Amino acid sequence: MTDTTPRRRAPAMSVEQRRAMIVAAALPLVAEHGANVTTSQIARAAGVGEGTIFRAFADKDEVLQACMTEAMNPDHALRELASIPLDEPLAARLVQAAEALRAHLERMGTVAAALYASGHHHDRAAARRPAPGAREASARATLEAVTELIEPDRAALRLEPRQVAAAFLGLLFARPLPAGAELTPTDLVDILLHGTRHP
Repeated sequence: MTDTTPRRRAPAMSVEQRRAMIVAAALPLVAEHGANVTTSQIARAAGVGEGTIFRAFADKDEVLQACMTEAMNPDHALRELASIPLDEPLAARLVQAAEALRAHLERMGTVAAALYASGHHHDRAAARRPAPGAREASARATLEAVTELIEPDRAALRLEPRQVAAAFLGLLFARPLPAGAELTPTDLVDILLHGTRHP
């Protein structure tokens, strides 16, 4: 028997959803090719026609700027932190947190470096500047997320979980160290929790 039930069309994407989908597809290409990526490549990666890109963005430069903004967005890293199980040992939780935050920094650095190296130096200062208070809000959210990871071990710590979180982030986000002096996430957590002296 033939099914004559009319098929429902998938709901149309909003402009914001379409922009987000295009940026997600474009980010790996921008990290690889920088400003030399073409809208044709982005359209293929997103599975849309090239005209769809220009209905969502004014031009390629706006796509590139949206990619940089997304690379700087800490939401993905915060979701990663929130997904770390609190019943794991503290050291394991903090190693996972360090890996998630470093991955965020690396993605941001890769996209920025690729754009700069390929000549994307347009002075769109207003577009590139974070919204007022955005950096502070991001730093606060990251500190709170790491504090929550440490909170279950409050009784075993000499400092408040928030202070330990601040020390952790200070070590993690310190300026890049010279070659041969880098700390792995495991090294960093071991120093944070046990210092540098033998027991």
